[in-house]
Amino acid sequence: QVQLVESGGGLVQAGESLRLSCTASGSMRGYYAMGWFRQGPEKEREGVAIHTTLDDDDMFYYLDAVKGRFTVSREKNTVYLQMNRLTVEDTAMYYCATSSAAVISPWHIPDPSDYEYWGQGTQVSVST
Repeated sequence: QVQLVESGGGLVQAGESLRLSCTASGSMRGYYAMGWFRQGPEKEREGVAIHTTLDDDDMFYYLDAVKGRFTVSREKNTVYLQMNRLTVEDTAMYYCATSSAAVISPWHIPDPSDYEYWGQGTQVSVST
């Protein structure tokens, strides 16, 4: 069993920054992919930024809309999402997730059904 706990969400103005954190507990052995999804009002859940390690190489996926503004990083069992230059379109519930089998590449759109464990979510709201 893996437990994921997110923190760092909040209400900010457009142009500001936030940093989300997600700490995993339990047995993370085999769960190489870890990262962030989001779900806005009346929208489907989408992958935002995912990290994995393959043969000691780091692999990343970023949603096109966040490239150049968001950065995912990982330290042991904690994954971070640094979000800069936030816009109102970034308003959503942000979820941390981990997978033992997901394919991670810059071109492969993450499928939420590939992720076995999820956090409870942290709300990010951006105002004008």
